Amino acid sequence: MRIRIDHRTSYRYASPATGMIQALRLTPRNHGGQHVLAWRIDIDQDGSFRESRDAFGNVVTMFYASGAVDAVTISVSGLVDVTDTTGIVRADETLPSAVYRRVTPLTRPDAALRALAARFADLPPLIALQQLCEALRSELRFEVGLTDPTTPAATAYAAGHGVCQDFAHIFIAAARSLGVPARYVSGHLMRDSRQEAAHAWAEALVPDLGWVGFDPANGISPTEAYIRVAIGLDYLDAAPIRGTRRGGGAETLAVSVDAVAAMGQSQA
Repeated sequence: MRIRIDHRTSYRYASPATGMIQALRLTPRNHGGQHVLAWRIDIDQDGSFRESRDAFGNVVTMFYASGAVDAVTISVSGLVDVTDTTGIVRADETLPSAVYRRVTPLTRPDAALRALAARFADLPPLIALQQLCEALRSELRFEVGLTDPTTPAATAYAAGHGVCQDFAHIFIAAARSLGVPARYVSGHLMRDSRQEAAHAWAEALVPDLGWVGFDPANGISPTEAYIRVAIGLDYLDAAPIRGTRRGGGAETLAVSVDAVAAMGQSQA
């Protein structure tokens, strides 16, 4: 399937901000099942760019604004061919798998998350992870506006609701409690309508299969409708945009994402 992405993020500040630096993890990589045909990042402010790779292998585009700004819009457009790999990820790995057992503040398990993991401890790893994914989909409510990207997994699980990054953090915390390396993924999910955010899911290392994707917000493994952009231990490592500035006062944010099938295009 060929997917077209148009992703727009706009910030507006109460007063001009200076010294703006943005780290953009917005560019997907090629790997088994995913081939990037075209990709472009545009910013409506003067400044300079520098591209590199981080420790996880993510493409990082640094943007340094030249002067004071009171608003900035980051626009991303691209075409990606994706095939269904039944959730199995074949990508170059830059870090040993043991790194993805590390606990972070956003994925630290409490007694409730350890009890969640224990429900699946006696099952074969793949079955345990599949049932964990399905359980989160059926037992938690998807609700926007009640959490933010820095809400810990334990807090979201106790509340019984969240959005895709919360579902991913909870899955990761439970998987690591089972001794399974797990990581956070940011990317896009093709839908029929415009979205107000990018998507997030998780990957876990399954014996004899390798890394396998799990989307607990939808209770499935990623299909050809998913574009994988960045990975990390949690949201903070794979956030589409993170930055710093001086001044600016209060900030307002607007995001729109169109992830749609490119009409008349398909992958042979």
